[in-house]
Parts: sequence; structure tokens; C-alpha cells
Amino acid sequence: MHSHHHHHGHCHEHQGHSHQRTNNKKSLTIALLITTGIMLFEWIGGWITGSLALLSDSGHMLSDAGSLALSLIAMWFAVRPPSPRKTYGYYRFEILAALFNGVTLFAIAGLIIWEAVERFMNPPAVSGGTMMMIAAIGLLANLVSAWVLIRKGDVKENVNLRSAYLHVLGDALGSVGAILAGLLMFLFSWYVADPIISVIVALLILKSAWGVVSHSIHILMEGTPVTIDRFQVEKVLLNIPGVINVHDLHIWTITSGLDSLSCHLLVKDEADTQQILQTAIQAIEDHFSIQHTTIQVETSDFQHHEHQVLH
Repeated sequence: MHSHHHHHGHCHEHQGHSHQRTNNKKSLTIALLITTGIMLFEWIGGWITGSLALLSDSGHMLSDAGSLALSLIAMWFAVRPPSPRKTYGYYRFEILAALFNGVTLFAIAGLIIWEAVERFMNPPAVSGGTMMMIAAIGLLANLVSAWVLIRKGDVKENVNLRSAYLHVLGDALGSVGAILAGLLMFLFSWYVADPIISVIVALLILKSAWGVVSHSIHILMEGTPVTIDRFQVEKVLLNIPGVINVHDLHIWTITSGLDSLSCHLLVKDEADTQQILQTAIQAIEDHFSIQHTTIQVETSDFQHHEHQVLH
């Protein structure tokens, strides 16, 4: 009974997932095309107008286009079947991609700040009017991307889509900054506005980079998913009639939206172990939406060696 039920849960979940996955792919692809187009547009615009703010915004866009492309590649890898050497398939590729993306962002932000510092000393003239126009088109495109991601994608659940969405919003802020700088230069010839806004955009890039890097490292270190409280899990399992204690409890993330749990349950000798197993699997799924559980049930006469790390 238990294995049949568990399997049924899996099949059902995969159908729902694959439909959502197609939508996620579509929305990411649209966002990627828009972002890449606007990135090139702002980059050329930055050269023509001599505006670092536009160039830094296009740098921000590049980081986004990169992260969107990585997310798409990751989704493509994730559906490849597991191999005997990689029993989890290629799910983790998504996390590695995110880590790489975060590190690249640090480099881009560094370059922008470096250039801005030089410009503070001696701000070059920038054609503010043209710059405002280009930034306004950029802003519009970003808002369209954000709308597509929210409408079609699973922004709440999927770490990839969420980071893509936050990227696009950060871009929109960068474009707003560029418009503002353009306005100040157009009206007051206040050319130092350009490097000031560039630094602010660079700090936005750093903030998103830090978020991506720390989240990826947490997952790669097999950290407990942020949304799940380990003590709550223990409590739920201990509440099952017949369970004496819970040990060797581990909860970790394989990739966004796919969490795993393993633990050992010590139960009363006279308890129905299959019934307890069934209840435990169901309880974990109901309370914490974890469908990938491995639970070992033991009675008091079962002696197993406690490992060093696995308390």
C-alpha cells in the first residue's frame, strides 16, 4: 500500500510540474529576448551619449541576460534523465549556474565603480536628452519582462524565476536612475549625476549578486531549506502514535522546488511499523510539501551504530 500511494503522489506531481515548467521556460525565453535586445540598445546608446549610467545599466542587463540564459540551460539540463553515476540527474546544475552568475555580477559591479570613481574627478559632458529617451525605452521593456514573468511563470516557488524577476526589477530601477541622471544633466548640466547614478546601479548589482551567491552556497552545503523548520519536522514525527524518538534527521534542497528528507524513527516494539511509515510519509508531505522522503523505522531490538555527524 505505502509504495503504491507514494508513487501515485509522484506521478501526479510531475504532470503539474511539467505544465508549469513549460510556462516557466516560455516566460524566461521571452524575458531573455527582451533583455538582450534592450541591453544591446542601451550599450550602443551609452557609447553614443557618453553616459556611464547607461553603460552600467546595460551591464546590469548583461548580468540579467546571463542569469536568464543560465536558468534556461539549467531547466534543459534538469529534464535529462539521471545516470548511474549521477543518480539525481542534472538538477544541481541550476544551482552551480546561479553561483557562477553571482560571481560574474561582482566583477561587473567592480568595473562600473572603478570607472565611476575616475569620472567623479572630471565628469565628461553627456547628452542628457538622448540618454533619457534610451533609458525610458529600457524601462518600458523591463516592465514588460517583469509582467511576462509574473503572468506566466512561477515566481513564488522557483528560485530561478524569482532571481530572474528580481533581476528585471533591479534593471527597471537602473533605467529609472539613468532617466533621472539624464534629466539632471539636460536641465542643469550637472554631469556628476552620471557617475553618481552609476555607483547606485552598481550597488544594486552587488546586492542581487550577494543574494544569489549566499543562497547557492547554502544549497551546495546541503543546508536546510529556508522555508522549513527542523524542530517543527521533529515535532510532527514525534506526534505519531508509537514513535519514541527521531534521529539522523536531514533535510536538504536538491534544486529549487525539490526538497529531500531522510530520518530514522525508533518505534515501540508492538507498533505496526508499516502503518507508522505510511503516516510519517503522509505527514511530511502534508505539512512540509516534501515528497522525496526516506524513512527508516526501527524497534528497540534493532541496534545501529550512531554516526559521528548524524545526530
